[in-house]
Amino acid sequence: MDLFKKYLDELIINNEIFVIGAGGWGTAISNVLAENKFKVKLWAFEEETAANINIRHCNSTYLPDVQLHHNISAFSDINIIENQNFFISAIPTQFIRATFNNSKINLTNKKVLNLAKGIEVNSLLRCSEIFYELNVNTDDYAILTGPSHAEEVGLQQPTTVVTSSEEIGFARFIQILLSNNYFRVYTSQDIVGCELGGSVKNVIAIAAGIIDGLQFGDNTKAALITRGLAEMTRLSVALGANSLTLSGLSGLGDLIVTCNSQHSRNRKIGELIGQGKSLNDIIKQMQMVAEGIETTKSTFALAKKHDVDMPIVEKVYQILFENLNPTDALNQLMTRKFRHELW
Repeated sequence: MDLFKKYLDELIINNEIFVIGAGGWGTAISNVLAENKFKVKLWAFEEETAANINIRHCNSTYLPDVQLHHNISAFSDINIIENQNFFISAIPTQFIRATFNNSKINLTNKKVLNLAKGIEVNSLLRCSEIFYELNVNTDDYAILTGPSHAEEVGLQQPTTVVTSSEEIGFARFIQILLSNNYFRVYTSQDIVGCELGGSVKNVIAIAAGIIDGLQFGDNTKAALITRGLAEMTRLSVALGANSLTLSGLSGLGDLIVTCNSQHSRNRKIGELIGQGKSLNDIIKQMQMVAEGIETTKSTFALAKKHDVDMPIVEKVYQILFENLNPTDALNQLMTRKFRHELW
């Protein structure tokens, strides 16, 4: 608790915490913080979302079934955080760089907790690496990840997640900051494993949705989750992660929930594709960002770059961007060259 008080005194001004990004997850985390007695300032890109939060205490676009705590207020000028020592970023991966580059904010010496899960297209950088390029110090960065649908966190359903930072003191600060009787946070120092687990599981979730759309059963889904986890682990270890991390909340835990839940946007995209709908039509109808679409491009490219065999990721990429028929993709996976299970 002394460590927590030290960080609290150094990082949080006037008991206020700033959350950047008023999507479902940023809003849900804001509610957790508000329940923990903090005053939360929530930045919304859309002015109408900010007004909705301030007037109705609801985010009807991104978290419609949750009444927001009275300690939450919204704003739309991101430059207000210039004088803050600490903030939480809930900006989708592909927009992190542009959002901060377009602002007047200097991120040097600011501590950041990132909530996004993804790999930047073209650069193939994880979220931590994007923030490092934006001048955030390695010890000043943490990620929060794990099986945590915003809809369920907003309804205060018991949830466990993991926060990872190279600076374990910062991770422990985040743990105490966010934990309560329905939201439990574990700590890690394996940023690579936590970030890749949270990112690549969205690609596997699209594959899981395709299985649902094709109306296959439990055997097929279990095979997909198990072999998908193997692919996630191979890539993560190749990039320096601890394989055990992928058996934890940021890997297996997040993979299970995202592949099976009706809340999962990535799984839903796959389901619609399995039912014969086109990716372009699906994207046009979506209100919220599904990280898995762009992460499929990034993961496929990352696997090629590091010579990691990821056959499921390859087939999802070919289905989304090369018009491979989902049934043909499944047949190709099932008739691949025989292998030992552990490789």
